[in-house]
Amino acid sequence: MAQQERAIRTRQAILEAAATVFAERGYDGTTIGEVLQRAEVTKGALYFHFSSKEDLALGVLSAQLDFGPLPPQATKLQELVDQGMVLAYRLRREPLVRASVALAIDQGATGVDRAMPFRAWVAQVTEILEAAKAQGELLPHVNVVDTAELFAGAFAGIQTMSQILCEREDLERRVAVLLRHVVPSISVPALLATLDLNPDRGERLFAQYEMSELADHA
Repeated sequence: MAQQERAIRTRQAILEAAATVFAERGYDGTTIGEVLQRAEVTKGALYFHFSSKEDLALGVLSAQLDFGPLPPQATKLQELVDQGMVLAYRLRREPLVRASVALAIDQGATGVDRAMPFRAWVAQVTEILEAAKAQGELLPHVNVVDTAELFAGAFAGIQTMSQILCEREDLERRVAVLLRHVVPSISVPALLATLDLNPDRGERLFAQYEMSELADHA
């Protein structure tokens, strides 16, 4: 068990070091040697977890989706809202998540599947929306795949604008505004009053998640 925990910590240290270097130098300007220096690990330790710089970049790209399950909600549309608000909160709080998003839009990252996190998030949102439709939460005209792609694309644009304007200080407010415009166009009217679209929703859910993690390891 102790060996497994060390391996997990080593992998996380490598990812965080790589994220820092990718953020500073871009994908093409990053070398394995600099990642090793920042992470303070051996070459063997790095290659135990990641086979190449591309594989390391894919690990960083996965960070934005690498989060435990959110608490189930009475409605699937609330779960959709929660996905967006928690990611917005994590973007402000976690350097690895910020680096993951930056790498996804780094056009110099040739040879890396930068579409992977977008495809994964669209698939995740599509699954939530399909469940919402099955429960009668969506208006009849809603195409779940189109809506999932719109949500993922709009979120990407909103977070980029927030990052440029104010280092994402207002990101949760901007995402809440996005949701207040998108959700009424797909939700049955009776459901709207039950949804929590407040900007601090992500922070509150993240606090619950951390408390649950602490309780599990107590």
